[in-house]
Amino acid sequence: MHIRRRPTKQIQVGPVKIGGNAPISVQSMTIPHPRDVAATLEQVHRLEKAGCELIRVAVPDMEAADALPKIKSQMTVPLIADIHFDHRLALKAAKVVDCVRINPGNIGPWWKTEEVIKAVNDHGIPLRVGVNGGSLEKPLLEKYGYPTAEALAESALNAVHALEDVGFTNMKVSLKASDVHMAIDAYWLFAQQCSYPLHIGITEAGTAMTGAVKSALGLGWLLTQGIGDTLRVSLAADPVEEVKVGFEILKSLELRHRGVNVIACPTCGRVEIDVVKMANELENRLGHITTPITVSVLGCVVNGIGEGKEADIGIAGGQGVGILFKKGKLHKRVPESELLDTLIQEVELMAQEQDSSGGGNTAPHTLHQMAEKSSPPYLLSESASRREIPVLPAK
Repeated sequence: MHIRRRPTKQIQVGPVKIGGNAPISVQSMTIPHPRDVAATLEQVHRLEKAGCELIRVAVPDMEAADALPKIKSQMTVPLIADIHFDHRLALKAAKVVDCVRINPGNIGPWWKTEEVIKAVNDHGIPLRVGVNGGSLEKPLLEKYGYPTAEALAESALNAVHALEDVGFTNMKVSLKASDVHMAIDAYWLFAQQCSYPLHIGITEAGTAMTGAVKSALGLGWLLTQGIGDTLRVSLAADPVEEVKVGFEILKSLELRHRGVNVIACPTCGRVEIDVVKMANELENRLGHITTPITVSVLGCVVNGIGEGKEADIGIAGGQGVGILFKKGKLHKRVPESELLDTLIQEVELMAQEQDSSGGGNTAPHTLHQMAEKSSPPYLLSESASRREIPVLPAK
């Protein structure tokens, strides 16, 4: 299956390009109140180390806005200010950050949005129009009765058209809901009528496990349709986990190649080594590697090479001895007690060799080439394919 990405306008957040043929970027959000600059930066630096490409900080009050310069000065990736309710926070943040996020459902009268537009224009930064199922405008709630995909899409379209009416086009859009079906339908409906880049996500998705599953299903469907230019996996967990899950979703669809991809057998009665422990330890100890390498951990010596032949390198073990194979061929036998350490050493060496030879480019696929490939049409639900959204004036 070839994924043909939806053509979109391209914008730039700091040095990161979003939309067009740019790679789908992974972002996250810090947890501490920005007044605690040290705690915020500690999380920022861990996110940067994990590969996070855009970092958003909540700005709930002026104290948070005042802290932004100190935070920004010690970051290596773009900083996005997340603003709700008080447009004055956006005006102050625009002087420092690389992008401002506002929600048209709670920012207030239109003149406040116009002031934000002037501020971001003056500083040459884009705006994220972030529509959320939990904060839709009252007229739309009265029209639809409750949050729906149509209501989310109409809210986003109204905001976009109102911004275009005053000549502003430097924006990306999100239409988030905690309900997977609603989010999918809202993004799909919007994508049929607008070509701005989309930030995709399932908001308030849940705990690490539940949220990862919901996000994989929702974002996975959207991405297979070519919808999505940047993403956040929203988890009630350490934000570093959001980045990990985000990259795993993109890697599983072959939209990004970054870091070690661990293949591990699901275990069974034939397994004679602790595959679960080894696979988890392997991911933890090789988290620093950005070179794309597929590593296989299998518990059966008899079938290990055959089952792991698609991997760059891997191990299989049992009865006190293990084998290490490369590209499906036996490389050497190793005592079981040394198996994991040997594999880690070999993977690190392989990464160094690929990097030095230029073959370890950690950049994503050349997505514009993928977009040019023909792809089969994807079936949409009958109800979704027939939807029409009336676009109302937003002023």
